[in-house]
Amino acid sequence: MIGRRALPRWVTHLAALALAFALFASPFLAQAQQPPGKAARIGYLTARSGPPPIDEAFRQGLRDLGYVEGQNIVIEYRYADFKPDRAAALAAELVRLKVDIIVSAGGSTPGLAAKRATATIPIVFDAGNPVESGLVTRLDRPGGNLTGVDNFTGELNVKRLELLREAVPRVSRVAVLVNPRTGRTTGARLKELEDAARALRVQLHVREARESQEIDHAFTAMARERPQALLVMNDPMFWVQRKRIVDLAAKYRLPGIFQSREFAEAGGLLSYAPSFADIYRRLATYVDKILKGANPAELPVEQPTKFELVINLKAAKTLGLAVPPTVLLQANRVIE
Repeated sequence: MIGRRALPRWVTHLAALALAFALFASPFLAQAQQPPGKAARIGYLTARSGPPPIDEAFRQGLRDLGYVEGQNIVIEYRYADFKPDRAAALAAELVRLKVDIIVSAGGSTPGLAAKRATATIPIVFDAGNPVESGLVTRLDRPGGNLTGVDNFTGELNVKRLELLREAVPRVSRVAVLVNPRTGRTTGARLKELEDAARALRVQLHVREARESQEIDHAFTAMARERPQALLVMNDPMFWVQRKRIVDLAAKYRLPGIFQSREFAEAGGLLSYAPSFADIYRRLATYVDKILKGANPAELPVEQPTKFELVINLKAAKTLGLAVPPTVLLQANRVIE
């Protein structure tokens, strides 16, 4: 009787690696792939109060890919009202509903809440600084069950300062409103801003507001330092209080630049930010790929490619400011 020939060692090693990969990937693939004819169930968790208009960009992105609510997809909407505890409770609720995928929108807070709630349900996020915040370990191969779009908002403060300096050429003192509770990267972003200010020969006066009731006190303190302009750093609480902040900037006659177009629409002079409509449409493409079997661990985190400068000429007129043509030419939208 002829004995069975032993397989080469490299073959057994390859088989073991293949088995390990299958075991790692199977929870995500089994969770995401849909049987034919079954409607996919999407959990949509946003930090904002709902329903915000930006959600429509996500729904349009799904429609463009052939998904129709109530037919081949069902979306469970949950709004956290910018409250971390509420985000955690809503993430746990979506996990109990056994959704096929969770979309986390509006910053790292809902994404981190979803990450703590499940290690198997795929999560697609829209958040700034996803590596620094702990959502993923790297951008090119995020690993785990999360991927999405880095909205890049925190890195834009230097560009905002440059645009403010260009719009108000003689400015030499700029007030900066910051919430030190925003996240671990706040100190680094301030350092970047201070370095840029020195190069532009601009003096910064940083004022903090941790809670909404501290915003008025921050502006009162700013007024004593007689700044000539204002830069408001990214923060969810500031976004909620945008009308109040814009009104205070007008009261103290401070031309300001802000974190999103909603500030300019509320009466602020300038806003510079990624196109969130484009970002939310891209979230839909991640959902589509994952529902078709892609592993989120292998889908690179993308960064925005479209940015928007919005200029409010009504605010400029109230401030007695003539916006230079060079700045107007860069605008994606002018409010007249």
